[in-house]
Amino acid sequence: MGDSNLKNSTLTELSALLQKKDISSVELTSYYLERIKRLDGGEGGLNSFISVTEEHALKQAAAADAKLAAGGAGLLTGLPIAHKDIFCTKGIRTSCGSKMLDNFIAPYSATVVEKMESDGLVMLGKTNMDEFAMGSSNENSFYGAVSNPWSRDRVPGGSSGGSAAAVAARITPAATGTDTGGSIRQPAALCGITGLKPTYGRVSRWGMVAFASSLDQGGVLTQSAEDAALLLNSMAGFDPKDSTSMDRELPDFSAELNNSLEGVKVGLPKEYFEDGMDAGVAKVVEEAIETYKSMGAEMVEIELPNSGLAVPTYYVLAPAECSSNLSRFDGVRYGYRCEDPKDLEDLYKRSRGEGFGEEVKRRIMIGAYVLSAGYYDAYYLKAQRMRRLISGDFHSAFEKVDVIMGPVTPTTAFRQGEKSDDPVTMYLSDIYTIAVNLAGLPGMSIPAGFSDGMPVGLQLIGNHFAESKLLNLAHQYQQRTGWHRELPSNIE
Repeated sequence: MGDSNLKNSTLTELSALLQKKDISSVELTSYYLERIKRLDGGEGGLNSFISVTEEHALKQAAAADAKLAAGGAGLLTGLPIAHKDIFCTKGIRTSCGSKMLDNFIAPYSATVVEKMESDGLVMLGKTNMDEFAMGSSNENSFYGAVSNPWSRDRVPGGSSGGSAAAVAARITPAATGTDTGGSIRQPAALCGITGLKPTYGRVSRWGMVAFASSLDQGGVLTQSAEDAALLLNSMAGFDPKDSTSMDRELPDFSAELNNSLEGVKVGLPKEYFEDGMDAGVAKVVEEAIETYKSMGAEMVEIELPNSGLAVPTYYVLAPAECSSNLSRFDGVRYGYRCEDPKDLEDLYKRSRGEGFGEEVKRRIMIGAYVLSAGYYDAYYLKAQRMRRLISGDFHSAFEKVDVIMGPVTPTTAFRQGEKSDDPVTMYLSDIYTIAVNLAGLPGMSIPAGFSDGMPVGLQLIGNHFAESKLLNLAHQYQQRTGWHRELPSNIE
C-alpha cells in the first residue's frame, strides 16, 4: 500500500488491513515512527511528542503480530496510538509537560493505558501538553510550544495540543487526551480532527495525574467518530481504584453509528450564537446546522441562561482543586528537588518555585486564595452554587432536546504569543466548552469546515452517558461531508 493511502487511513481502516494481514503491526508502527522522526523533531518540527518510545513500540507491535497470526485478535490489536503525557506509563517518563516531573519514571500504568495495552494497542510515545493540563494553547509546556500543522506559527490549542497536532499531521492515527475545561474539544477544533470528552466518571482517572479532580476526564482524539467509538469501547468502564468511576453497564459505542437522524431534536442555545463569535466561525457552524436539517434533524432554540458565568465559576473551582492536588509536588518524595536547601521551608519554596511554570503558579495562588479563611464563602461556595445552576440549565434543556449543538471556540487558531501576556483573554477561548465540564456531560468536537484556511469545529453536547447518541450524530455528519478527511497541505 502506498504511503499516501496509509497516511489517509483511519484507525478503522488500518484495523481492517491488519486483520486481513495486508500489513503487519511492525510495518505500520515503523511507518509512524519514521513520520514522527521526519515531521516532529528539530527546527520547524511540530514538537508534538515529549517522548518517543520506539523500542517499546516495536516490541508491542511484534507481540501484536504474533496474536494476529494465531487468530482471534481483537479489532484494536496492533494499532498504533500515542498517550498524552499526563497518563502514567510504567517504566516510562510521565512529565505532565513540567520541569517538576522531568525525571519522573512512573512505577505503574494508568487504567486507561492498561486497558488499551490489554486490547493490543501499540504506544508510539507520550505527547506534549500544557504543564499539568493548565492552558488553552500548548504554549505552557516545559518542553516548548507545539505548532499547529495547518499553520506552524499558530497554536494547536490545549492542553491536549500535542495529541491533536500529532493526529492532524497523521504521525499517529489516534491519541488519548484529557478534558478539564475543553482540553480535548478545543484542540480538536483548532486542528481539524475529532475529539470526544466522555461523561465524567465514564473513563477511569486512576493513573491520570490530577489537575481538578471533579472536572478532569480522559478521552480520545481521532480522525473520525467511528474511530472514537472504537477506542471508547476499550477505555471506558468501571474501575474500583477510582472512587469517581461510575459502575454501570457499558454499551457498544459503535452500535448506533448508523442510526437515522430523522426526528432527532437538536438544541441551539441562543447564548452561543450572540456577540463574540468570529463571523467566519459562525458561517461554518450555520452551514453544519443546515446539513443536519437536511438529514432530518429538528432544530429547537433553547436557553442556557447561566452559561455566561461558566468561565468565572470554572476559574474559581479549578484553581482551588489544583492548589490542593499540586501540593504533593514538594521536592520531598519525587519530582524536581532544588539544590542544597537550607531547611525544609527553603526546600519547599525553591523546589516549587523552580519546578513550576508561570501559569501553574498563577492557578495555585488563585486556588489557595479562594480557599483561605475569609474568602471561602465569598468565592468558593458561591462558585459551587453557580455550578449547580449551570448543571440545572442543561438538565432543563435535555427535557426538550436530545443533543445540544454550537461552536467549540469563538475563533480559529490564534498565533503563537498572541495571548500569552493576557491570561483572561486566553481563558475566554474556552467560553463554549467549560460549562460541559462543570455539568459533567459528554461533549464532542467534529471538523465542520474552514475559515481563512484554518479548521473550525462543531460542538455536540449530550446528556449524561449519551456518548452513543453524540457518536451517531458525528458519524452521520461525517458520512455526508469530508471535512475529517482534509489534510494540511504542508504535511507530506
